[in-house]
This record gives sequence, C-alpha cells and structure tokens, in this order.
Amino acid sequence: MTLSRAMDLLVYSGLELLGDGVMKLPFLGALRRRWPQARITWLAGKGETVYAHALAPLVAPLLDEIIENAGIGSRAAELRRRPLPGRRFDLVIDTQRRVLTSLILRRLDTRCFVSAAARFLLSDKRPPRGYERPPRLIDQLLDLVAIAGGEPVRPGFGLAVGPPWSEAAALALPPGPVYVGIAPGAGGAHKRWPRERFLALAAAQQRAGRRAVLLLGPDERGWAEELAQALPEALLPLQDRRIAPAVAASPLYTLALAGRLAVAVANDSGTAHLLAAGGAPLVSLFGPSPAAKFAPAARRLELIEAQGFGGSDMALIPLSAVSDALERSLAAA
Repeated sequence: MTLSRAMDLLVYSGLELLGDGVMKLPFLGALRRRWPQARITWLAGKGETVYAHALAPLVAPLLDEIIENAGIGSRAAELRRRPLPGRRFDLVIDTQRRVLTSLILRRLDTRCFVSAAARFLLSDKRPPRGYERPPRLIDQLLDLVAIAGGEPVRPGFGLAVGPPWSEAAALALPPGPVYVGIAPGAGGAHKRWPRERFLALAAAQQRAGRRAVLLLGPDERGWAEELAQALPEALLPLQDRRIAPAVAASPLYTLALAGRLAVAVANDSGTAHLLAAGGAPLVSLFGPSPAAKFAPAARRLELIEAQGFGGSDMALIPLSAVSDALERSLAAA
C-alpha cells in the first residue's frame, strides 16, 4: 500500500504528562520529516496531552490538530460504533499495545492501520520476519514510523524554540564560554547520584576553564542557596532573577538552554529527556530503572549504569566514570 506525502494522518496515544510528551518529541519530529505535507492529528483518547498545553508552542510546526479527552480506547462497548464518525484518514498509527484499544481503533475509517498490538496481528503493515522489538520506548515508536513509511528513520535533535524562551536562554548563557550542564535532580531520591559528586564534577569543570550550569527544577529549588555557596562561579539559569518567572518555569526554557550546552550530565529524569530533545550531548546516569528501556534519545549519549559497578544503588557509580564520560563527549564535540 503506497501512502501519499499529502495525506491525513492520525496518531493515537492514551495521554501525555510532561515526561511522556518530552520523551516522544523525536517521534513527532520523525513523523513530520517523513510526511512533511501530511495533516497530522494527535488523538489523546484517555486524557489530556501536554502537547495541547505546556509544549503547544514547540509542537505547533509538527502537529496540525490535537484532540484530547476523546473517550476513545477504554471500553468494549466502543466496538459497536465507529470512533470519530465522519472523519477519514489515510494512515492511523497506534502507539500503544493494548489489544482492546487497538480493536477499537481498527474501526476508524482509514486506508492503513499500523499497530504493534498482538505482535502486529491487527496491523495492515508489519515488520519483516524475525523482527525483534527494541527495548527502548522511543525506538519502538520510531519503528512504527519506519514500518508505516517503508524506510528507516532516525531521531532528530535541536528542536527550534522561539522567543521568549530562546531570548531568555541567550541572556542566561551568552556566547563565549563552554557550558557544561549539571542536572542533579530526579523524581525520587533512589534515582539521584549523590549530590556531593555532582558538586565535585562541577568544580572540576570550573577548574578546567568551563562554566558549570546547574539546572535545578521545581523539586530542587531548595538546593539553590547551598549549591551557589559551594560553587559561587556556577550559573543557575532556572533561578536567574533576570528571567521572568513564567518563562523560567516553562519546559521550553530548559529546551532552549540545552541548545547552548556543550554537554550535560543528568540522572534518569524528565530534565534528561528535555536536555536530549534540546540537542545537548548527554551523560545519562541510571540506577534502579532499566536504562535499555528509558534512556533518552540524545544527539550523543554516554550511558552509565550502577549495575556496571555491582548493583542498582546510584552511589555505586564512581566520580571518575562520570568525569571520563563527560570528557569523551567534549572531545567528540
């Protein structure tokens, strides 16, 4: 089945919180690059999507329509009717694998339906014999684009972030220095490398003539005074008083900052995915979470897992391993 470049394309997901939405950004970019003339509709069938809210300005060039809270994909009773009556699509890509939901979506009026549910049993297009699903979630999504489009795809980086966020990032990190991002936070203490090692890493970068950029999100705001005292020359752009609070609080500001970093070091966190999506080469630290599944799709990725040092405790990762990875990334750049 040949799909035209100018077509109506629908992508189904359940919902997106900020972390989910950031992780999927390379997938959105791949869709638009593969079908630049398509009209792309994003359907959040079971809730809200951050693409209609915090990330809306960023995805505006990638998505033509966003439908959220659609009430599609949850109940067997939905099999008795056609979802989105009156709408017809050339291609529907189902990003989830629950069979009931896929059966419901199969009733959409479409020329081609692509879904990995039940090992692609419900899909009009399927991968070649012997296909093995990759462990990383973003790679699974990129494979759906490749299967639907009939050719391999690669993630893109450095999403274009406009004003006011790009202007704020240029004010906070003006041209000249080599900026090294340090993101010590994470959603839980068990996912955080010891803070004193982040401080030691940042201090070493300062001694090497680079500028340490400490990226502290809302959950780490209480660390700002301590870190500023320990590293008085380091920059804290998310706490920069010259930046309007509404601008600093937006994930688009972190994306804009990422584009000005020579490299960044981060735990398994939403910030890591923002930095990767913004184009920063990344040293990504993992402990209890499976890196094979959740590693960010970065321009250049140095992955360090605690399991390589005898367990899942983040404290097992030595400072030297992170420092060496950071230097390799800088040398490659």
